[in-house]
Amino acid sequence: MPQLDTATFLPQLVWLAITFAVLYVLMAKVALPRVAGVMDERKRRLDHDLEEAARLKRETETAIAEYEAALAAARAKAQGIGGEMRARLAADAAAERAKIDAELVSATKAAETRILASKDAALAQLSGVADATARDIVAKLTGAAG
Repeated sequence: MPQLDTATFLPQLVWLAITFAVLYVLMAKVALPRVAGVMDERKRRLDHDLEEAARLKRETETAIAEYEAALAAARAKAQGIGGEMRARLAADAAAERAKIDAELVSATKAAETRILASKDAALAQLSGVADATARDIVAKLTGAAG
């Protein structure tokens, strides 16, 4: 095996040192800076993406908060409108009920007045009818013409 030959051992060590030095310089000056640049770019892009994600998350949370506030305001407004509508309908119903009650009271009073007038007229005619009926009965019982 030529690697173990002691006569070529020193030149092999020299070439090993030269090759190592050349590879070391190439790695230190060319390959490693490129790898470091790629890693730095990757880190910069990752940091940028994380910052962008955090910004988008804040914007989303803000939009959700605004949406919830707008939704709560819309619900409150709808409840207010519903309350106003119920109050207005209740007032309209009360007014209509009062109108109908007034009409019923008026109609009841008019009916009571007519009934009293009819009763008074009937009572006034009752004595005349009673007199005529009594004369007729007396006339039939006595046989005399009235």
